[in-house]
Amino acid sequence: MLELLAAISIAAIVLAVSVPVTGRMYQSVQYSQAVRDVVTLLQSARYAAINKGRAQDVEINPTTNTLRLNDKQQQLPAGFKAYVHTAAELNKRDSGVIRFYPEGGSSGGGVDIESPTGVGVKIGVDWLMGRVTQERYAAN
Repeated sequence: MLELLAAISIAAIVLAVSVPVTGRMYQSVQYSQAVRDVVTLLQSARYAAINKGRAQDVEINPTTNTLRLNDKQQQLPAGFKAYVHTAAELNKRDSGVIRFYPEGGSSGGGVDIESPTGVGVKIGVDWLMGRVTQERYAAN
């Protein structure tokens, strides 16, 4: 009986330790996927502009945490925040717009994505070449 009680106690301790770790790991996976989705959407807009021969706009709404390219929309997970840096001339009422041109350039700008823990990434779009880059930053 004492051995069974010891085994149950050890199992309870292992579960108590693993549950918070699993939650942090899930949030980390969500964060990585959100960054990957945003980068992919921006790169898709650039390639579409070059291939179709006409400008493509990516709309970023920081209020609803959504990004839209034509009929494709990405929603950031709950608790994440998006900050937009774009050319004021292209912005719409609630959204910032990054425009990609057929020759490969863009209007430039960027999107910052911050997780609930404060860790984030700055996704930049080069105005001359339309290249999409990312740079991580830590909570202040």
